[in-house]
Amino acid sequence: QVQLVESGGGLIQAGGSLRLSCVASGGSFSNNVMGWFRQAPGKEREFVAGINRGSGTTAVKESVKGRFTISRDNAKKTVYLQMNSLKPEDTAVYYCAAATKAIVPITVREYNYWGQGTQVTVSS
Repeated sequence: QVQLVESGGGLIQAGGSLRLSCVASGGSFSNNVMGWFRQAPGKEREFVAGINRGSGTTAVKESVKGRFTISRDNAKKTVYLQMNSLKPEDTAVYYCAAATKAIVPITVREYNYWGQGTQVTVSS
């Protein structure tokens, strides 16, 4: 069983930056693909970014390309989401997720473990 705990969310003005962290415990972190999702009020949870086991391959939602970067430190069992040039439409609860897959999945149902989420609010 893998437990995931996110941190780093908060209230920030448009144009600012935040770095989200997700620390894993239990299971084998390095064997899991890791992803970040977000869910805005009244909307479905959506894929933001994912990274494969070896940190060599990433997938990023088109609307955040060039602004968001996902990375991982297997020694620290941590995955990060660096978010720059934040916009009000980035406001959401951000969730970390782990998948026992060989490639980066982009759908909610393909992820096996989830964190509790961290709120990101971007003011205009």
